[in-house]
Amino acid sequence: MLARLFPDRFVPVLLATILLASLLPVRGAVVPVAQGVSTAAIVFLFFLNGVRLPRDEVLHGIRNWKLQGGALAFCFGIMALLGLTAQWITMPFLPATLALGFLFLGILPSTVQSATAASSMAGGNVAASVVAAALLNLGGVLLSPLLFATLAGAEGEIHGEAVLRIVAILLLPFVAGQLVQRWLRPWVLANRGLATFMDRTAIAIAVYVAFSAAVVGGIWNLLDAREIGIVFAAVAILLAASFGGAWGFGTLLKLARPDRITLLFSGAQKSIAVGAPLAATLFPPATAGVVLVPILVYHIAQLILSAWIAPGLARHEEV
Repeated sequence: MLARLFPDRFVPVLLATILLASLLPVRGAVVPVAQGVSTAAIVFLFFLNGVRLPRDEVLHGIRNWKLQGGALAFCFGIMALLGLTAQWITMPFLPATLALGFLFLGILPSTVQSATAASSMAGGNVAASVVAAALLNLGGVLLSPLLFATLAGAEGEIHGEAVLRIVAILLLPFVAGQLVQRWLRPWVLANRGLATFMDRTAIAIAVYVAFSAAVVGGIWNLLDAREIGIVFAAVAILLAASFGGAWGFGTLLKLARPDRITLLFSGAQKSIAVGAPLAATLFPPATAGVVLVPILVYHIAQLILSAWIAPGLARHEEV
């Protein structure tokens, strides 16, 4: 029963992290220490991603330009516009920072492991999924902040300090991981379980510290049941638009069915692994926790939805 409700083990981890931050948020003198640990975890996460994402496969997979170009266009183009639309629609009913979280959701890159796993389960092009995940996350480190700054206007203005933090905390560790990939990637591949545990722990730490600051700042006093319901309803509509739009976009591009499945999950899924660190670099801690609410809800919902629809796509292929 639990496996059906939480098809990805990271879902209950995220829920537990949010609950822990709500009950036992970081306060007082411990805050700088927690923020330091969170920053170190983010640096390690992007270093590990740099080690893990295969350069050779990326270069080889770029040849499938229609699929990879379509994934990039949908993830950073159509999804960014969907996020911007969700922000505009919810702005009259939600606090401005929370509504801004929908735009932030829209500009993020795709997930890596879960998009590839869902594509494999559904009968998609697994090799292309790996390449799409790599390209989208490589592009996301640079494109996501630029898109956010462009679409958010004054609220998304990125100052020099934030740019330096993005470079130092996200980009440089990723590049360092790519440089040492030759030596460390065999170990990471041989210890996939440990590597996954380490990167998910890093994500959980970043979410816990950011959401703790939001709790201390009064997020649960800021939001009432009506506003929480609006967030859930908006995420549900956004999920339907993104998954339906990605499938329709693949059909419009006349992709083969396996490639269309790859585009579906690579284009419509969004990554908390990039979202939490990026929010921590762009916003003050209390603001980051509020901005993360839509992507936290979306991330959990997309994993459950993907696990439900992937077997159906596979059965349709068998028929």
